[in-house]
Amino acid sequence: MALVLGINAWHGDSSAAIIKDGKLIAAVEEERFLRIKHWAGLPVESMKYCLKEVGAQFGDLEHIAINLNPRVNNLRRLLHLIRHRPDIGLVMDRLRKRSKAKSVGEKIADAFPQEKMRAEVHHIEHHLAHLASSYLCSPFQEAVNLSVDGMGDFASAAWGMGRGQSLNVDGRVYFPHSLGIFYSVMTQWLGFPHYGDEYKIMGLAPYGKPEYLNLLRQIVLVQPDGTFELDLRYFRHHREAVPYTWDNGSPEVGTLYTPALEELLGPARKKEEPLEQRHKDMARSVQAMYEEAFFAMLAALHRKYQCDALTLSGGCAMNSVANGKVFSRSPFKQLYIQSAAGDAGGAIGAAMVVAQQLGGARVSRHHCLHAYWGPQYSEEDYKALLDTEQARIREAGCEVTIFAEDETEKLCASTAQAISEGKVIGWFQGRLEWGPRALGNRSILGDPRRADMKDILNAKIKRRESFRPFAPSVLREAVGEWFETDDDVPFMMQVYQVREERRAAIPAVTHVDGSGRLQTVYRETNPMYHRLIEHFNTLTGVPMVLNTSFNENEPVVCHPKEALDCFLRTKMDVLVLGRTQIRRQQPGA
Repeated sequence: MALVLGINAWHGDSSAAIIKDGKLIAAVEEERFLRIKHWAGLPVESMKYCLKEVGAQFGDLEHIAINLNPRVNNLRRLLHLIRHRPDIGLVMDRLRKRSKAKSVGEKIADAFPQEKMRAEVHHIEHHLAHLASSYLCSPFQEAVNLSVDGMGDFASAAWGMGRGQSLNVDGRVYFPHSLGIFYSVMTQWLGFPHYGDEYKIMGLAPYGKPEYLNLLRQIVLVQPDGTFELDLRYFRHHREAVPYTWDNGSPEVGTLYTPALEELLGPARKKEEPLEQRHKDMARSVQAMYEEAFFAMLAALHRKYQCDALTLSGGCAMNSVANGKVFSRSPFKQLYIQSAAGDAGGAIGAAMVVAQQLGGARVSRHHCLHAYWGPQYSEEDYKALLDTEQARIREAGCEVTIFAEDETEKLCASTAQAISEGKVIGWFQGRLEWGPRALGNRSILGDPRRADMKDILNAKIKRRESFRPFAPSVLREAVGEWFETDDDVPFMMQVYQVREERRAAIPAVTHVDGSGRLQTVYRETNPMYHRLIEHFNTLTGVPMVLNTSFNENEPVVCHPKEALDCFLRTKMDVLVLGRTQIRRQQPGA
């Protein structure tokens, strides 16, 4: 039994994945167990889960792969020190991080004190792991592969060509130049200080105009060869020891920009200050600047490789707005982005690289269309939870119905009816999704036809910024009738335009600019979710439901008790756990 455990450790969204005989068996982020968003550190609980899924003990492992290699790009590091002469605090900080990376094996062994560690630890370059996680998960036998993020192993972007099972890294953009850091800096300037807040800029951008694009072109300098540089006068990360927290908790990042940025753009917005039109215009300008640099890279890569298939990875591949324009603004005609495109996905990529290095194991691509690789629970688990929590359920005035094994149709029809009546549904089924998106197994569902559904969800559960849109889960066979682009989008990674004549019918999932971040739903990969939407379509003539993640200012729920707790403390109307349906007698109470 050839086992390779891959981990993303000491980056945001720490995670683990396990490959057995070339096949992915399990993958999960540590935040789902520890209940701390974007948790960074060593993903011990995720490692334990992956081992349990393959029926192995820690002591059985012979290979552990980590998406971190302190030995690469050292010449570039030396040249940077000579050219930029960063302060001694930054140099010492980097040396401490490298020391930590070199002791990964010891730290892993310490986390499993009851078992002797036999495994060899393989350090895989950060961006090679990203590229592998996209290309080797994709359905393509030949593709151009691009990774873009904040920074990893002294590079912020890398690209190469994949053919068959082989994958090359042909070029990189090196530290300190980084599109991801540019986007993070502007996210901070706009008053969103938390790690991972960049997606809020994408949601805010359609409310503005790119009035500041020319100013931002002074910060991001697109090069004739399609790469980019930053004007480093506006950044601190290359000269000073910016506070970063990457160990055993939520990631935290200090201020990345210098006073020169505020001299150029004006005073930064404080978190508690209202969003003015100039902030919305800046958000639009930031997105436009990112896209300008991104599509310059794509144009150059297509010229270089003359291949029409593209895979994207790295944290910037989570920019679903830009991803949705790949077909209209670049020559590429096919696109694949795996469900955990950011750092979490490096766990799969690192494991795949090692699996291939061990005697040329052929990595199976059976997992390219779904993302259900996390923990799952049985009907017995749900029954035990109901028995334990029956007093709380009764006090909340809820009615419990357990559908028989042959009554799935009845359950789906009943739930679809509730959605059509404007009720908010917690939907908990099967295995947990891999990556940040809820894709129909840990989802909150609503009626996309209701113009007030966004306000209902924000009032009852989500309590998030009003400018952030909700997503449609669409039957794959109906996408072309409702969206201008008919494409496979299984992981909610692309934003496409809703057909103009259809927008009024689905206001809850149509953003202010007429777009929607769709998820295509397949009968083959999620038959129950597909059937639920089919029932909703029969009732309403609309082949989609509103889908948002099952959480309330916390990581997506993993365990059924977390789902029940979220249901009871919010004003959700119905909770479906497997074949169990829990309804409030007084909806919204």
